[in-house]
Amino acid sequence: MDSTAVRLDYQPDLPADTHSVVQRYEAMVYGIALTHTQCRGDADDVFQDVFLAYHRTMPAVASEEHRKAWLIVTTLNCAKKVALGSWRTRVVPLTPGQEDAAAPEVFHFATEEQDAVFRAMSRLPEAYRTVLHLFYFEDLPVGRIAELLNLDPGAVRVRLSRGRQQMKDQLLGALFDE
Repeated sequence: MDSTAVRLDYQPDLPADTHSVVQRYEAMVYGIALTHTQCRGDADDVFQDVFLAYHRTMPAVASEEHRKAWLIVTTLNCAKKVALGSWRTRVVPLTPGQEDAAAPEVFHFATEEQDAVFRAMSRLPEAYRTVLHLFYFEDLPVGRIAELLNLDPGAVRVRLSRGRQQMKDQLLGALFDE
């Protein structure tokens, strides 16, 4: 190979250190974690797990798109692990009559509308919640979502459509009118 040849896939300006990756993707990772765990404490744990895994493995990436995909998939996997963990399924209150003591901490967004949208999304099945979050909050196209979730693009479109309809049904009459 000629020493003057340039690799087209190499991008020297990609930040490799964990700190710059955390700064760039913290909102995305935390948003996905919060959407799936529905609890600040659990979302904090997922956030830490994702960036700790990134720091430990320092995955080789060819582009920022690839790094973003790695972080999304890792966040989804960590959030599933937390949501299905024994803590969530086996915790009971120590004092009788305090059934809500084991419930996740309730938090509020800046506006009542944001709270209503978050509550409605929280009630959706995970499959719909995931595609809606990736499509609307992370601005990923249907094809990229399909790649990340190992689905057909048609399946992603169906989940988006059904998720939108369920969101609409939940939000109409509450704060939003048609």
